[in-house]
Amino acid sequence: MLKVLSFGFLRRLALGISISIILLLAAQTGAAQLEHASPPIANPADTRFRDVQEDWTSPALTSSHLVAVHPLRAFVDDKSTYTVELLQVQWRWGDPLDLYVMRPKGAKKPPVILYLYGYPTDTDIFRRDAYEDLVTKNGVAAVGFVSALTGHRYHDRPMKEWFLSELQESLAKSAHDVQMVLNYLDSRGDLDMNRVGMFTQGSGASIAILTSAVDPRIKVLEALDPWGDWPTWLATSRFVPENERPDYVKPDFLKKAAVLEPLDWLPKIQAKKFRLDDELFDSVTPKTAQEKLRAAVPAGSTVELYKNMQEFSAAFAEGKNLQWIQHELQALPDTVQPNTTVAQQAK
Repeated sequence: MLKVLSFGFLRRLALGISISIILLLAAQTGAAQLEHASPPIANPADTRFRDVQEDWTSPALTSSHLVAVHPLRAFVDDKSTYTVELLQVQWRWGDPLDLYVMRPKGAKKPPVILYLYGYPTDTDIFRRDAYEDLVTKNGVAAVGFVSALTGHRYHDRPMKEWFLSELQESLAKSAHDVQMVLNYLDSRGDLDMNRVGMFTQGSGASIAILTSAVDPRIKVLEALDPWGDWPTWLATSRFVPENERPDYVKPDFLKKAAVLEPLDWLPKIQAKKFRLDDELFDSVTPKTAQEKLRAAVPAGSTVELYKNMQEFSAAFAEGKNLQWIQHELQALPDTVQPNTTVAQQAK
């Protein structure tokens, strides 16, 4: 059940923005480290994850031990110009993750872009023909999934516990998930893992920033309206329910969020090409937080600002925004990727 509605998504629907924009942007709207969290209860009969340990204080996998089990394939949908696979992957108790792999036909080992949208976006976006065609039409594969405590991944928890109330858990788990997904994609052998990009939005952009700072496999990263500057964001963002805000500005809560502060990790990102997109009219991330995030962007990065919906629509209509990330992926040199596997990253 969604905790809040997305201001940005409702605004786009109300203005009748083209379907490609809505599809691409979607909605904007051992875990004992969090004393008030209640992770799903482990099934004693299932011993697959008994050795799993996860550190929520770092986006890196080096201090965690996750165990990936064999993925389950739900279906393969064969379209005229692409195929879509739905798989279920899992590496921790009670948290199977639906993974959509969309591959263009005729490409032996295409570059791949991971799509991670902000809370509360669910996987519905990845099941739309128009979206699947849009993200694969230029010979680039697309992989979609959702963040922790989002959509089908939100279950077996009290309703008072959700993405924001468990912010440290949500961010850390999701950053770990991105790396485990990369490990799985590498094991397939049918994608060019030397050319991996990520298109992200909202909280998904924050997660991608954290991940890129610890994993060099993301070569090209585009972040639209990332959340960050947690003290400011939690105190003033319209996304935060007013009746819950006092809990999120307490020193203990902010201390836990601080270890996963996008402002601190942004200068450390390892993507060879990075682009930050900011809607200056965005009502989710406060203007002061946007300014701090832009100031933390590494030298040589691209920053695109959209003053109003008209400018934004022109830049994103019919998937125009994908031209940048696809071009940068195709322009990367064909070099051998370092062997960064599950055994190295999740030990």
